[in-house]
Amino acid sequence: MLKDPFQRLGLDREVLTVSQLNQRARHLLEDVFPQVWVEGEISNLARPASGHLYFTLKDSQAQVRCALFRQNALKVRQALRDGLAVRVRGKVSLFEGRGDYQLIADAVEPAGDGALRLAFEALKEKLAAEGLFAAERKRPLPAHPRHIGIVSSPTGAVIRDIISVFRRRAPQIRLTLIPTAVQGREATAQIVRALATADARGFDALILARGGGSLEDLWCFNEEAVARAVAACRTPIVSAVGHETDVSIADFVADVRAPTPSAAAELLAPDAGDLQRRLDSLQRRLVLRMREQLSRERLRLDGMARRLRHPGERLRQQAQRLDDLDMRLRRAFERQRQIRQERLARLDTRLAAQHPGRTLALLRQKLDSLADRLPRATREVLKDHRQRLETLAQTLNVVSPLATLGRGYSILLDERGNAIRSAEQTRTGQRLTARLAEGELEVRVEDNHLTPVNLSLLD
Repeated sequence: MLKDPFQRLGLDREVLTVSQLNQRARHLLEDVFPQVWVEGEISNLARPASGHLYFTLKDSQAQVRCALFRQNALKVRQALRDGLAVRVRGKVSLFEGRGDYQLIADAVEPAGDGALRLAFEALKEKLAAEGLFAAERKRPLPAHPRHIGIVSSPTGAVIRDIISVFRRRAPQIRLTLIPTAVQGREATAQIVRALATADARGFDALILARGGGSLEDLWCFNEEAVARAVAACRTPIVSAVGHETDVSIADFVADVRAPTPSAAAELLAPDAGDLQRRLDSLQRRLVLRMREQLSRERLRLDGMARRLRHPGERLRQQAQRLDDLDMRLRRAFERQRQIRQERLARLDTRLAAQHPGRTLALLRQKLDSLADRLPRATREVLKDHRQRLETLAQTLNVVSPLATLGRGYSILLDERGNAIRSAEQTRTGQRLTARLAEGELEVRVEDNHLTPVNLSLLD
């Protein structure tokens, strides 16, 4: 171990190994920051099998890796999770194996007001799991309300501010106050009764309002009974509890949360110009608050004392390296498993392409196609034969003797139905049938001019 981690390199250009560089950097960080408190939000929380905890602590502009070893993790009463705002106490160090700058934590506590904040988060999780915060159950505010109920204290600046806003922006809207205590032991029961009374009176919308105060002052709006009373209301509710930075459970359950009581009045009697000016003001205040917060945190970090060395430092470094290798092994195993699954899926797809069922399906499609074509082909053949038959019938009609009959001729048939072609086939007195184009005649041969006719001179 180096006697003085601050000693400079020699003038003869001393060359360090990577391990020596990381070791000196670690000693330097631990000497300068032996114990610090850092506030931020947890993300990328990892819980390896060793029992150690690894996470990233971040704010809006930066982040730092943190390690909470098992013996200290067991002392943390609150269940850690991603997104939780906490204060972490520890020393700034360096994980030599990767050269990562990190914070070795020995204590973690919730940021804010301690037990009340824990109770707040617990109730928030419970009601969120029941769906009381769900966006689909929230009702839109009326665009043109006529009668608005105000559930608030009858004294104080809150009710005067709300009346002033409506007087200035929408004097035509009727306002009715449902008085209730907003602080103290009786406040919870009174707020529940006031909400039920207001909901039964058929207002277009309700404003649940209270001025600013500490978390304890505002606690009645974080009670489960009040939250369920807000959720049971059929009338749209605007929650305006405390100042802009104050957040209550009633805000999450209400249909709309307003940063202040005056803003709640402006939501129900909106003015575009005022809203734009307020948005600009909030943006400037947010930037100012962020800068002030970052400045305070920077001063706190600069004012930390020297570190207190721990004899088990090297053991923790090795434990952290072991956890790192364990997580890398798990990731490698997961990648291999995914590759095998993808290969299996490709083989399964190829097998499915060669399945007999696919061939049968193609043959079935071909058979269905032929079955569809057969009736059409049959109809085409019959059509061709019909046209040919009609042509032959026309040709036959041209040479048919019936056509000759139609032009005024007739056919003589003897008793046997034979056609008479010459006079020699007949005899005098023989009866013949004359077939005409339409109908038949019975005729008798008077003279075939084959034998002389003897005429009586006396006749």
